[in-house]
Amino acid sequence: MHKVFIDGQAGTTGLEIAGRIKSRGDIELLEIPEAERKEPASRRAYFEAADLTVLCLPDEAAREAAALAPSARILDASTAHRTAEDWVYGLPELEGETTRDAIRKAQRVSNPGCYPTGFILLVRPLIDAGIVSPELPLRVNAVSGYSGGGKAMIADYSARDEADLRVRPYGLNLSHKHVPEMRRYTGTRRAPLFQPMVGHFFKGMLTQVPLFLDELENGASASDVCEALTGRYAGEPFVRVLPLGAECAQDTGFLGATACNDTNRIELMVFTGPEHVLLSARYDNLGKGAAGAAVQNMNLMLGVEETTGLTA
Repeated sequence: MHKVFIDGQAGTTGLEIAGRIKSRGDIELLEIPEAERKEPASRRAYFEAADLTVLCLPDEAAREAAALAPSARILDASTAHRTAEDWVYGLPELEGETTRDAIRKAQRVSNPGCYPTGFILLVRPLIDAGIVSPELPLRVNAVSGYSGGGKAMIADYSARDEADLRVRPYGLNLSHKHVPEMRRYTGTRRAPLFQPMVGHFFKGMLTQVPLFLDELENGASASDVCEALTGRYAGEPFVRVLPLGAECAQDTGFLGATACNDTNRIELMVFTGPEHVLLSARYDNLGKGAAGAAVQNMNLMLGVEETTGLTA
């Protein structure tokens, strides 16, 4: 029986992770009393008693928590350590077994961000294959369900009229906190132009990268792009690369954001026209974009079958 402690279990991601593991027979979920949640000594005791502690905290609180018990094994769901040199980046599909082995052995793992997950899984194989130059300026358009903003945004969206909140761009200072992560783990040498939006639906996500065909290297085609993704993720339990054009994913020509909800699946798609290619990733922002990814990493860190407790 593995003991797991979630520091910040009352938050959106903490509740989602707890919901995914509480009925498992191989995990004992340690729960700190409400009165002790902000007591450093009590928290440290739980860190040390657990086989794995999951941090579901704001960034600064996550940094403080990581320093609280230096010997504890930690999976951090915040942004705080995603580009830190002494933390392993917990995206198992990034480099296949190489990444998985690193996660299994790591003392400290950072869970990927929701938007970066789709962007990285779309772009990294193309840079590695020489189809996209690391020097190419990349643009990213994305929309997420409002649960990605945590309790405050959930309360705001739940209380207000849908007509006011259908789709709202944000991050308009063009310095979103996910950009360093997106840049580092794709290998692109320029910070991508990232334009996120929130839609009036609880969860679900689309992340899209538009390209011109003549931006691809060595005369590569949309078919080459699709084949590169298909080859890279062959055999991956949670990544599905759809056929070129992804007609099976569309509803009368529209691409919905919620088809992967309540799963840990991410669907990668390639659309094309006479001059353009559009890369798209669809997934649950609370699944493969957060709590599902955390459980996947937790399984690897605890030596459990990676897919345990997760739905593809």
